[in-house]
Amino acid sequence: MSAVIESTAEETRHDSAGPWRAAFRRLRNDRLGMVCVVIVVAYMLIVLASALGLVARDWNREVGVSYANPGFLPHLENLEAESSRNLTAQSKVPPVDLSDIDPLAPYYKELDERTARIKVTEIQRSDTLPFGGDKWGKDIIKKTVKGAEISIFVGFAAALLAAVLGTVFGACAGYFGGRINDLFEWIYNVFTSIPYILLILAFAAVFGKGIVTVIMILGITGWTGIYRLLRAEYLKHREREYVRAADAIGASDMRRMFVQILPNVSHVILVQLSQHVVQFIKAEVILSFLGFGVPVELVSWGTMLAEAQNELVIGKWWQLAAATASMAVLVTAFSLFTDALRDALDPKLKALL
Repeated sequence: MSAVIESTAEETRHDSAGPWRAAFRRLRNDRLGMVCVVIVVAYMLIVLASALGLVARDWNREVGVSYANPGFLPHLENLEAESSRNLTAQSKVPPVDLSDIDPLAPYYKELDERTARIKVTEIQRSDTLPFGGDKWGKDIIKKTVKGAEISIFVGFAAALLAAVLGTVFGACAGYFGGRINDLFEWIYNVFTSIPYILLILAFAAVFGKGIVTVIMILGITGWTGIYRLLRAEYLKHREREYVRAADAIGASDMRRMFVQILPNVSHVILVQLSQHVVQFIKAEVILSFLGFGVPVELVSWGTMLAEAQNELVIGKWWQLAAATASMAVLVTAFSLFTDALRDALDPKLKALL
């Protein structure tokens, strides 16, 4: 009899592995979600390698001619490359003897000898690059990798800031209620009454350019959605038995808010965080495209798109294609991963849908 009871208890422990392990098991069974996880992880590894200088370290180096053709389109007409070849050919033409009419002709030989002693390293610019070059001959692939580092870092940092602000504000408003709730509701209404893009542009015009500035702007303007959800969750959880039990044993308000309630609503924060990453990556691209984003000495997907709008007029499309394709793949994969994560953390919602 005792053996049967022990076997039943063991099976029960195996079945109740915990909410996070069960969520991971549901996510692992979602094939599309796992494919998106692989894509997102691959992007993160590329960003990490770029930040450490393992790849795209020399993205700013001018290695090709202006608007170098992609390697798979080597015979595409390129007037800049043709002009460079003509200048090289002209430099190899022997000089004309003007000694009979030029009074400085006797000094040319001495000048040539002095010039020969000065070693000048001439960079050989390539007519083609793997995915083409920009106006200054920079490799588009390396620019795209470096741009991914800036855009993704800004998206993640701004989303983390917005999640922290939304969580703290929502926890205080939902748990305490009363005047504190009224104060945060007033702030929330002020932020949501102004169109989102106009609010971002207003902050950007005041604070100027810079990566830290963009992160602050996006984080300060993007906390409202997380706040609304967390406030509702705290209003619901503050009256539950486990919170009252913590109050009965003398737990402080901070402990009940962030030790007792917060772990039970963390799945909401996690889903909102992943959604805001996608939203802020797109917002950074828009800001940089409009000239309010990262400074000119850096590169992001937004600055690449800003440069590409002028290149399209002369038929140079590869910078636009590289930045757009990279951003589209990441945003799509991250959005689908967010949906899979939401379904894994809240299977009841998927059943209702």
